[in-house]
Amino acid sequence: MAQAQLRSFVEVAPGSHFPIQNLPFGVFRRGGEQPPRPAVAIGDFALDLAAASEAGLFDGPLLSGSPCFRQETLNMFLGMGRPAWKEARATLHKILSADEPILRDNEALRKKCLVPMSDIEMLLPITVGDYTDFFCSVHHARNCGFIFRGPQTPINPNWFHLPIAYHGRASSVIISGTDIVRPKGQGHPTGDSKPYFGPSKKLDFELEMAAIVGPGNKLGKPIDINDAEEHIFGLMIMNDWSARDIQAWETIPLGPFLGKSFSTTVSPWIVTLDALKPFTCDAPKQEPEPLPYLAEKNHVNYDIPLEVWIKPKEQSEPSMVAKSNFKHLYWTLTQQLAHHTVNGCNLRPGDMFATGTLSGPEPESLGCLLELTWNGQKEIPVGNSTRKFLEDGDEVILTACCKGDGYNVGFGTCTGKVLPALP
Repeated sequence: MAQAQLRSFVEVAPGSHFPIQNLPFGVFRRGGEQPPRPAVAIGDFALDLAAASEAGLFDGPLLSGSPCFRQETLNMFLGMGRPAWKEARATLHKILSADEPILRDNEALRKKCLVPMSDIEMLLPITVGDYTDFFCSVHHARNCGFIFRGPQTPINPNWFHLPIAYHGRASSVIISGTDIVRPKGQGHPTGDSKPYFGPSKKLDFELEMAAIVGPGNKLGKPIDINDAEEHIFGLMIMNDWSARDIQAWETIPLGPFLGKSFSTTVSPWIVTLDALKPFTCDAPKQEPEPLPYLAEKNHVNYDIPLEVWIKPKEQSEPSMVAKSNFKHLYWTLTQQLAHHTVNGCNLRPGDMFATGTLSGPEPESLGCLLELTWNGQKEIPVGNSTRKFLEDGDEVILTACCKGDGYNVGFGTCTGKVLPALP
């Protein structure tokens, strides 16, 4: 059946990010001290996968009797690989279909399995063992080079030969809605003075997406570029908060540390690559041609429109400050994963690797304030105020949504509010 023809008995608003064509995975808690439970989103409801599993609704050969949906995270399910993911998606399409009575006509089971999102708390859906942050937008790389190095060599020559990355901090990956305490650290000294120490004066957002690893690989055994997609479960929106003044002072020679490790926010729902299939598009042509281990038969990106909104504390409504798209990514997800493992590095289910800031070629498509304000040299309008960098009380809202033929495949939102630095 064509994607546009799929219909659920669950009423889904026309503008919803979560129709039956999507079915993203997450983990929720009903409130109080209830244990976390895996779920998929359908309209304004979360389908409790533990309850569905206990009712015997997952009756395929891979999931029947499996404890994967009775865990407090999705890691076990991720490790089962694409055959199990496809079986789960087919079962979910069936039991949520408008023509299938098993849930539709069983009121008691329906109430047990379908929980209003207004009644639940969303949690981090995975245990993140490791987190890697790539630097894969050519527009972001070029702009940062202009800002910090000047026009002579805005992009280092190695950038066009390999996906650049650094190892991030997994312990500070947090769920959307968690407040962000303004970090403290050192900044560039002025003249002959000592380095500045105190709250960051250049707090920034970064519009990114994070890929979630499914089955990993053994230590010493790289993943072939043309097999890499089988190891990627799906995508989340990510805000990789950055303290630009701390980052600029500490980065040379080993790269980011305290300027990035204080918080990384992700959206609660993981949208699967299967749900994103209708939105594949050609990835940018790469020149020079990549080395053989990065040369892929299926060189594709995804057409995912992205937006950034800021809501200052004194304003009742947020204002859009940037619009970009995932399709601008120079190095693809599969190239990132293949490069990550080419030295024999082992990935594990639930590991996360991020794209880096997803800036596009247009002035409105720049994915961070560093670029939008050219490192604070100009201000941008935010409602009836202006910003160079984030101020205390600002709430940053990232969102992403693919537009299909009569339906959306969306990611919801990824939000965080800036709180003052601790005394």
